[in-house]
Amino acid sequence: MASYQIDQVDRKILSLLVKNARMPFLEIARECGVSGAAIHQRVRRLETAGVITGSRLLVKPQALGLNICAFVSISLSEANKYAEVVASLKQIPEVVECHFVTGKYTLLVKMYCFDNDHLMEVLLNTIQKIPFIQATDTMIALDEAVNRQVWVKDFKSTSFTAGGKEETGEKAAKRVKRQKKD
Repeated sequence: MASYQIDQVDRKILSLLVKNARMPFLEIARECGVSGAAIHQRVRRLETAGVITGSRLLVKPQALGLNICAFVSISLSEANKYAEVVASLKQIPEVVECHFVTGKYTLLVKMYCFDNDHLMEVLLNTIQKIPFIQATDTMIALDEAVNRQVWVKDFKSTSFTAGGKEETGEKAAKRVKRQKKD
């Protein structure tokens, strides 16, 4: 796997783009003291190396009437069914994040719903009916105190190896088995 060495200029570029993904390359170039072409090339290399994974427009969920943010911890009855459960969760539009976690549960899901009735309907009639989901524990967020991208400026020289992010169902199942033993 190729390794990418992130230097001071890359960190400055990343820091600026994290604050404003729409910042023009010429403005970034002025901030970094290099040419616009150099910024374009560096951003392309950061994307190719997998350091930058994309940019997106963020919509405030409440603007769409999604007033309930909930976190659902999920335990599985069979560890080797991890990939199947995740595939099912991906089909639920209310689910916006799914993390494989350590501890008592296997998965942590973040979801948005219109109200408590909607949340209950999704939990009872969708999530808890997915095969191999053994138990769920739901927490409703009352406020979002912090929501930000990773910080960039304070890091010293780092290298990044692309790949290894996706995990096969078999590899994930082995992790789940180890987790349940703990």
